[in-house]
Amino acid sequence: MLGVNAPNPAQSCVFLPFQESQPSDSSWDLKLLSFPLLSAAHRMSTSSSSSKTGDAEALRRHRILSSQLYFDVPPSKVPLIYSSSYDIDFLGIEKLHPFDSSKWGRICRFLTKEGIMHQKHVVEPAESTKDDLLVVHSESYLKSLNSSLNVSMIVEVPPVAMLPNCLVQKKVLHPFRKQVGGTVLAAKLAKERGWAINVGGGFHHCSSEKGGGFCVYADISLCIHFAFVHLKISRVMIIDLDAHQGNGHEIDFSEDRRVFILDMYNPGIYPLDFEARRYIDLGVEVKSGTTTDEYLTKLDCALEVAEKKFDPDLVVYNAGTDILDGDPLGRLKVVHFFGESDMGGAAFLESPSKQFLMALREGMKKFSGLLERETSPLSCSHQAVT
Repeated sequence: MLGVNAPNPAQSCVFLPFQESQPSDSSWDLKLLSFPLLSAAHRMSTSSSSSKTGDAEALRRHRILSSQLYFDVPPSKVPLIYSSSYDIDFLGIEKLHPFDSSKWGRICRFLTKEGIMHQKHVVEPAESTKDDLLVVHSESYLKSLNSSLNVSMIVEVPPVAMLPNCLVQKKVLHPFRKQVGGTVLAAKLAKERGWAINVGGGFHHCSSEKGGGFCVYADISLCIHFAFVHLKISRVMIIDLDAHQGNGHEIDFSEDRRVFILDMYNPGIYPLDFEARRYIDLGVEVKSGTTTDEYLTKLDCALEVAEKKFDPDLVVYNAGTDILDGDPLGRLKVVHFFGESDMGGAAFLESPSKQFLMALREGMKKFSGLLERETSPLSCSHQAVT
């Protein structure tokens, strides 16, 4: 679905049928009196609405500029972001969901063992605070997370509802907030270094007002808003290649033409969010059973189209190996074509968009041996930005 040139409803003309019969004089007097009053009320309402919007944007900007999520990283560190706090591991309840919430640590241990990364060079992110989260989320949504029942529904692990919320905050929500900090910081590092990777994050089912699908905070939306203000970024492309539709960021940026969304997803699985699909600029549906060749052909075509449609300053690449054959959630039949980017999390690059898109297309075919050996440990969802 191409929605780049969709008409702006505000520019539409409305035609009403002409009524031939004339009203009585008293009726005309009533209308002549009511029109100015309604017009004045409308102007007051519009002015009040504009004022509130302006105040909200000013507060958002203040929160972003006051945040501690952006900090200087020494040159000795590589733009690879990870914390041991990312893993969710508490009494084995995390195993009640097919999503592997301890994968981030295993990924980094594997990469260290292979000599791809060294722990002393990895960047430790800050945990996002309430003020940071309020850049996108409402006060009421954050308050709803004080209910263990609400959190259990979002992470889809019913026993979480029975835990004291203090434990839920520490063992479940703290790791998510830490990963949000990594996603936000990665955009800054990409601006400075040309690329960056957050080994966690990519919570694309969460929007400003609603979490779901094991996604509690809208880190992609937060990352982009921080980039708009702090990095003077004005055009962002989201390339979402997780097997599931990224309905969270699609809702959040439904009316923001600064953001172009390419989403390649299986239409027959969660979240089945038909409203959010209306906001995808370039949607590519890959049905259950789609094989490697078919997937790559559709993706290559989509990247070419996106390249012509939109010229971004930053690309957010949200990837997931749930497209791989054998994944219980993605239901696709793709085999080992991804490469180094399959560490999971968020990779951010500030190189020209065409260079990134070309690198993405080539990278899918270059490191198949790595993933072939480690498909299971590397199974993850992750995000990248350039």
